[in-house]
Parts: sequence; C-alpha cells; structure tokens
Amino acid sequence: MPLVEPGLNIQKKSTLAKSLSAQNDLHVLIDDCIAKNRLAQKKLYDKYAPFAFGIIKRYEYNEQSAQEIMNDAFYKVFTKLDQYSFAGSFEGWIRRIIVNSVTDHLRKYIKDTQVHKVEAEPMHAFTESESMGMMSYKELLAVVHTLPETQRAVFNLFVFESLSHKEIGACLNMNENNSKWHLNDARRRLKEKLEKFLK
Repeated sequence: MPLVEPGLNIQKKSTLAKSLSAQNDLHVLIDDCIAKNRLAQKKLYDKYAPFAFGIIKRYEYNEQSAQEIMNDAFYKVFTKLDQYSFAGSFEGWIRRIIVNSVTDHLRKYIKDTQVHKVEAEPMHAFTESESMGMMSYKELLAVVHTLPETQRAVFNLFVFESLSHKEIGACLNMNENNSKWHLNDARRRLKEKLEKFLK
C-alpha cells in the first residue's frame, strides 16, 4: 500500500479550512448587509469596488459616467442581496449585475437602427495579434477605448463577457447581424491600431 505524505493531508485540510472560513465570513457579511449594517455594507463595497470598476472602465472611459454606473450597480447589489443563493460564486453574481448596469447605461446612448451587411472575417483577427502580448493591460484598454461606443460595447460583451450575438442584440436593442458587423468592425479597427503599435 503506498504511503501518503503526512504534510499533504495537513495542507489539504488547511486549504479546506481556509475556504470554509472565507465562505462563512462572506455569509456573515452578506447577512449583515441585508440587515442594513452600514459598516458591513462599506466592507463589502470596499472589497468588490476595484473589481467592479475594472469591468466598468472597459466600457466607459468617462470618469463621471463610470462612477454613475458604479453607484447604480452597487445600489442593485445591496437591494438584491437577499436573492443571492450561495449556489455559485459571489463575484460572478456581482459581475452579472455590473454588466447589466453597464448595458442599461449604454442602451440610453446607443441608437443602431441601420441594418449592416456582415462580411466574413476570421474570428482570430484580433485575439491572435502579436502585439497583444507586447502591451500592458492599461495600454490595451487605451486602444479599446479608441473604438466608437457601439463597437467598444459589442467587442467587450463578446470577448470579455462571452455573450452570443443574440444576447448582445437583446442587451443593446440591436439586430443580431448588426452585432456581428460591429464586432468585425471593432476587430478591424483594433488590428490596424495594434499593427501601428508594433512599428
């Protein structure tokens, strides 16, 4: 019978204990927030605000607008906390609320009634660009921010949130084909900008 390293079991138990402790702490924090404990609400906000703002800034570079979306998103988080079932990741649950808040904001400004003709373009046109590996996240974000608002929104929803064109169309009140066109156009523009970055 093979011998089991004693340290391995201790390490596994320690990891499990930490995980259970973190889950229990989160449970207590959420319960306190539901009970409208201000300190608990501030603790939860401070913990998840950087994560939330990072997502929002991919879509909205205007600081004031980004802050408005942030406030709206956390208002929804705090008013819907009793709906969180602890079945999945809390971060994932918050992320959905943030993305919904972003798309609510974008719908007010994106008007895309024109039907665009979709031309076939390789799916890897942007994601396999050599220059991506040479850029910092901040530099890449700056390039994405140069896209027109609709292309930027579609690109982010498709690439970072893994939404289908049907889902993007529903989020932004646009035709599914228009979503495909905007993604292709975003990729084309990004490819051109990244090629300039390499020179």
